Amino acid sequence: MKMLKRLAIVFLLSIPIYTFAQTGITGGVFDYDNKSFPLQKVNVRNINTSRTTVTGAAGQFTILASKGDLLEFSLPGYHTDTLYLTNMESKTIYLPTQSTALKQVDVKGARISDDLNVVDPNAKTSKRVSTIQPTGNNSRAGGVGLSFGGDGRKERAKVAALDERAGYEEEISRNFSAEHITDLIKIKGQELKDFMNMFRPSVIKVKSDSPFNYDYYIAQAYQTWLKLPPEGRKLSPVPAGKSSN
Repeated sequence: MKMLKRLAIVFLLSIPIYTFAQTGITGGVFDYDNKSFPLQKVNVRNINTSRTTVTGAAGQFTILASKGDLLEFSLPGYHTDTLYLTNMESKTIYLPTQSTALKQVDVKGARISDDLNVVDPNAKTSKRVSTIQPTGNNSRAGGVGLSFGGDGRKERAKVAALDERAGYEEEISRNFSAEHITDLIKIKGQELKDFMNMFRPSVIKVKSDSPFNYDYYIAQAYQTWLKLPPEGRKLSPVPAGKSSN
């Protein structure tokens, strides 16, 4: 009889632990440059449920979450980062410090904005110099030529701008690919094609929010997608214009 009571107590005590394991996520947060240095008092927020917690002295955290939730990590002096949960395994997060070059970066800038309208391929690119290397054989850092003189300088500037834009387009295609989107939000077929056509980020958007958080952007875009009526989940056909001679 005593043995049965003990087993019942052990069973009852194990229930909350098992339940928590089903709905909780654990992990650690560390400095990006010194990856062995844990960051304490990092604010960890589940954007989907608004639950929050802070990391301990060893950088550890535990928060209620489920697959598909977005977690946000923020600490003064460090860049805010987000994590889209594709599984419930323990996570390790590395936060970079806010350097002078990235002083105005805010990951929240990746939230849904006017940039999610139809992308204008003729839009002017930002004047800020990019750190992305050109995709061709040109070795100019950031696509900037340091030569002088009239029309030659203008032509080199045009080539540099094209190289820089090509680098961003390659980055966008790599991170906003059908395979990556399907892994995150599980849509496919014609819906996936329509989603990619509607929400592909522009070069200007990626440059202005550098370093661009593609997972966060895709997840937020998907939330907007779900709120649209079925007939609104695709771009309207562009009317054919008169050809000019």
